[in-house]
Formats: sequence, C-alpha cells, structure tokens
Amino acid sequence: MLFNSYEFIFAFLPITFFIYFYLNHKRLTEVSKGFLVFSSLFFYSWWNIAYLPLILSSMLFNYVIGNSLSKYKEDMKHRFSKKSILVFGVIANVSLLGYFKYADFFIKNFNLLSGTNIELLHLLLPLAISFFTFQQIAYLVDSYRGETKEYDFLNYALFVTFFPQLIDGPIVHHKEMMPQFANNRNKVINYKNIAMGLFIFSIGLFKKVVIADTFAVWATAGFDTATTLNLFEAWATSLSYTFQLYFDFSGYVDMAIGAALLFNIRLPINFNSPYKALNIQDFWRRWHITLSRFLRDYIYIPLGGNKKGSFRTYSNLMATFVIGGFWHGAGWTFVFWGFLHGLALIIHRLWSKLGIELYSWVAWFITFNFVNIGWVFFRAKEWEDAIKVLKGMIGLSAIALPNLLENKLSFLKSYGIFFGGFVENIQGNYYTPVWIVVGFILVLIFKNSVEKITNFKLNLLSAIFISIILYYSLLSLNKISEFLYFNF
Repeated sequence: MLFNSYEFIFAFLPITFFIYFYLNHKRLTEVSKGFLVFSSLFFYSWWNIAYLPLILSSMLFNYVIGNSLSKYKEDMKHRFSKKSILVFGVIANVSLLGYFKYADFFIKNFNLLSGTNIELLHLLLPLAISFFTFQQIAYLVDSYRGETKEYDFLNYALFVTFFPQLIDGPIVHHKEMMPQFANNRNKVINYKNIAMGLFIFSIGLFKKVVIADTFAVWATAGFDTATTLNLFEAWATSLSYTFQLYFDFSGYVDMAIGAALLFNIRLPINFNSPYKALNIQDFWRRWHITLSRFLRDYIYIPLGGNKKGSFRTYSNLMATFVIGGFWHGAGWTFVFWGFLHGLALIIHRLWSKLGIELYSWVAWFITFNFVNIGWVFFRAKEWEDAIKVLKGMIGLSAIALPNLLENKLSFLKSYGIFFGGFVENIQGNYYTPVWIVVGFILVLIFKNSVEKITNFKLNLLSAIFISIILYYSLLSLNKISEFLYFNF
C-alpha cells in the first residue's frame, strides 16, 4: 500500500486512527497496541503477503537475541560469550539481507570471473528488508551495550513494524520510539498533532506526486530510453534525477512523519535542506540523517573512527561509504557511488587541514555539482548509461539550443551547434528548464519541512495552504508511482 494512494489516504489511515484511539479510550491498551501491529503487518502485506513470514521470523529471532543480550550477566556461567551472541545475531541479519538482495549479484560476478554458468536465483527483493534489517541490527548493538531492554514481544513488534516508518524509514532507535508509545498522554487524540500531521503529510504528498513525478519523466527518458543526449538534455537528465530523488524520498519521510504525528509519535528528522550544503560532510549531516547516524555509530566508530591516526581514519571513511553504497543496491555503480563519497570526504578532511576557506557560493557550487554527478552513477542501471549522461554533460555528444534563439545566434552553427529538438530525446518541452529553475528555488530558497513544522501555527492561512496542496495532490493521484527507495 502506497502513502500516495486512495486506499491509504481514505481507508487505511482513517480506519486505523479511529480504532486505535477508540481502544485506548476504552483503556484496552494492550489490545490497541496489538491492533496497531496487526494494521502495520496488513499494510506491509498489501504488496506481497508471501513475505509476511519473513519479517515475522526476523522479528522473533532478533527479539530473542536482543533479550539474551539484555539479560546477560557476566558473573553467571554461559555457554557463549555476550560478544559471540551479538556477532551471531549481526551475521544472521546480514546473511538474510545478503541472500535476498545480493545473491544474484555475487553469482553473476562469480560466473564472470570463473567462466562458470551458475543459474541466477531471480529472487524478488522483499519490501523494506534493508530498513528493518538495519533497524534491528542497531537494536542488537544497543542491547549489547546495555542501552535498551525489551521483554515484551508485542512492544518489540510495534517498534519494528510501526507502519509510517516501516517501508522507507527513518531508521529509528528503540529508545527514541518505545517511551513515546508508553506515554499515557500519547494515547488520547491530540488535535494540535493532527493539524501538524496533516500539514506535513500534505507537503510530503505534494512533493511526491506533483514535483518528483514531474521530474521522473525526464530522468527516466534520459537514463533509460535515450540513446544519445545533447548538452542540455544531459544536464536536464541529471538535474531531473537529482530533484526527483530528493522530493521523492523527502516526500516519503514527510508523509511518514505526518502519519506518525496523527498517533502522537514523533519520528526523527531525516532531511535538512541537503542541497544547501557547503561541503560534502555538511551534505551527509543533512541528507538521510538516520542512515548517516547508523553508518557512523555502527560501522565507522566500531572500525576505529578517527582515533587511530590519519591513515586509519581515511580507511574507515572509505570502508563506511563503500558499505553504504552497497547497502543501497547490488551493483558496481552503487559501490562506485559510495567510493566517490568516501573519496570526497577524505579530500574534504585534507583540505580542512590547509585552513583555506572558499567563498560560500564557490563551496556550494562545488558541493552541489559533485553530488549531482554522483547521482548519475547512483541512478544508472549500467555503466554505459552513466557514461552516456556524463558525455552529454561535457558536450561530447552534441550541443542544441531552442529554435527561438536561431535568428539571434545563427552564427553558432559554424561551431557545430544546432537549433531545435534541444529536449526532444528526454520527452521534454519548454517547461523543462522552467521546472529545473523551480527545483533550485524550492531547495535553496524556501524553508524546508523541519523549519515549517517547527514554526507551525494552526490558523486560517495554514488551513487554506493545507487544503490547496492536498486538493491539488489528490487530483494528481491518477499517476500513482512507487517511491524510489522501495528499490533499495
């Protein structure tokens, strides 16, 4: 079930909301909790019920391992050490993720290197497996460190399956979620939270169905359909995907935050105007914040962080981001994208040691263009697709300008520049450059969702704003599309 669907907005969400609070009103706390878990599992099963046993068995396994770690006492005799239990739990989770997500990737590369012809498994990627696996690994490590305890399976199931964040995150910690569900004040309807929730949900829905899906047409045509791209088409393709990805994923997170607020639950912020970043480190503090937190706390720091000298610091950074790239997808383009970001962070650290400061606009220009070029590899299905776009971006394919400029700039024809069809290969039109300008204005000038919700006041103006963008978004639901991060 998609957030951007009629069945979610007009059936699932309101029915779940009213029954949950009705049960709480009747003081049937455990029943309301069980109902929310059931609803979340129904939400998950909507795509493919065949994977329901997978998430259930994963939850049960991690609950048992987490309990073993929480209750472990060093002064008692045990068959296995506490660290061995943790390692076993982490390996089991990574193996599950590896089997479904990376088995065909490894078989394909093994066949390529060895000349064998082992058949691919052609496994369908279970929805949300990357997110709920990382979330549960974090839970196991927190249990090992003595930072969390959970002796109730129903509570644990709610932590893992809570439907607003189940599919695409944010990746949450047990300790930041369960106290909220236990708080009695959160078990009654809060009209301010409802207003804020609808406000942020509407913004997220608008981001997805109006903005992201508009850019999607040009990005898809440029990467997947066009055989060649002129200079403008290539830049329009890369920038369209850069904006599509941001508005698609941040739109999902806004809707998740909004839906959770209806139940008086505050999810962590996951985006904070990342395209305003002035360096690559700043970008990762703003982009997919909960994933950056996970990579830092559970990979970078355990590897040694920056405590063991410069060389180890750079090695740890590179390893962390290569793993982060591989987490996104089973392909060498994802690994290379992670490598590029690891390399950029190393260069940023070396540059910082020089003490040379760039003008803000220069720093932004370099950072944004690096991120934009990096997304080319992230989006490309094959290396050839990435090369095609990059060749066009540096003008190696062709340079085309709109027909309306031909009279004034006809002298450019002698330099190999032609007129007409300047966006034809990406199914674009004269509105394409306008939308790209709008994309820059939205991400660089407008306040982001975090700022809007912080300063939110329920008044006539905000009510009109919600009504307009919600109405316009609902009119656009006839072109329902999945969220990009469903593929990861």
